[in-house]
Amino acid sequence: MKGKQLQLAVWVAAGSLLAAIPSYAAAQENQQGQGQAVVTVLPQKNAPAGALNRQDLSVKVNGKDSSITGLQHLSGPQNRIEVVLLIDSGARTSLGGQMSDMQHFIQSLPANTSATIAYMVNGQAVMTGPLSYDHAEVLRGLHIPAGGVAGASASPYFCLSDLARRWPSRDAQARREVVMVTDGVDYYDMRYDPEDPYVQTAINDSVRSRMIVYSIYWRSVGGVDRSMYQTNAGQNLLIELSQATGGNSYWMGYGNPVSLQPYFEDINQRLDNQYELSFMAPSKGKPELANFKLKVSGKGTKVDAPQQVLVVGTGMAGE
Repeated sequence: MKGKQLQLAVWVAAGSLLAAIPSYAAAQENQQGQGQAVVTVLPQKNAPAGALNRQDLSVKVNGKDSSITGLQHLSGPQNRIEVVLLIDSGARTSLGGQMSDMQHFIQSLPANTSATIAYMVNGQAVMTGPLSYDHAEVLRGLHIPAGGVAGASASPYFCLSDLARRWPSRDAQARREVVMVTDGVDYYDMRYDPEDPYVQTAINDSVRSRMIVYSIYWRSVGGVDRSMYQTNAGQNLLIELSQATGGNSYWMGYGNPVSLQPYFEDINQRLDNQYELSFMAPSKGKPELANFKLKVSGKGTKVDAPQQVLVVGTGMAGE
């Protein structure tokens, strides 16, 4: 009799445990997380950028409506910016003709911006120095790429992931902006594949590190051995990367641009017209990437927003 009672107690306990599992799963599914996205207001031609108003915005996270909890214009000296100019070491030495444009870009960064220069070398982002507000000191690290070694950067996406994982600052409040100069070709898979695992990893790492990535196309050594299809593949991968992180991609046909100055001017204008948008979204309690879509209802205002964001549990913000 006692054995039967014990067996019954075990079955009751097991049944209670199984009954609790759906309710636990439901609770996990209904958790609310939060996230932030840096969005950029694009001014109309020959006109200043218009103000972004919270009531004109709507957000979807993973296809579901999300509530906006805050909108802050990132302007003024208290809003710090960190910029890394990431240059492909495999770039043709003709990039040396653009040194003055790169110098002017670093020099024109506002006083609240710390910067450094890094080179893509064998899958790593090799820093020339720490982030610094002394822009003249930063420029001491600027030099013409090696150029003669095809594949010196391995895959540019390896290098970007390395930068994301070893970002040279722990300032959680500063915006992280990356300008990468490369042809975007993944030497491990030179065809265009929107699901390229190295590109997807670079996007994942960049979003988790809060990096906004701008890409400038510049042909690398060995470009004469590639078809236009492979060149186009590199450009499309760069577009995918930049759009996912909320940046922009710059190129001019299949060749190198005459000047990088217009691109740098556009980037500077974007840095001056960015907002931090905070939102709530369903969460499973751990940091996870989510698809993000921002809609603006006002007329005459164009906004660039990341296509992917990081959503964290409400108790994890700021960790």
